[in-house]
Amino acid sequence: MKAKFDIGDFVDSLTIPAATEALVARMRARRQSMNITQKDLSARSGVSYASVRRFELLGEISLQSLLKIAMALDCLEDFNMLFRLPAITNLKDL
Repeated sequence: MKAKFDIGDFVDSLTIPAATEALVARMRARRQSMNITQKDLSARSGVSYASVRRFELLGEISLQSLLKIAMALDCLEDFNMLFRLPAITNLKDL
């Protein structure tokens, strides 16, 4: 049972803890679907085993390490979706 409550547990709102938990769950599922252990992921990504383990347990990791893990799991391109500029729909917007 969680020691703290997250507002995302009660309303349809994305919070930092909820986003972190979801990201960790997706990364773990991806790793497991590829039959890769945490130690294998560490070796493939160049990220220490302790960092991989800490990320899966606590959701804590540096951006550089997260990108290395994403590359090792063949999903680095997914980061291109972050902070996208809005599509130009009107020439006046140029």
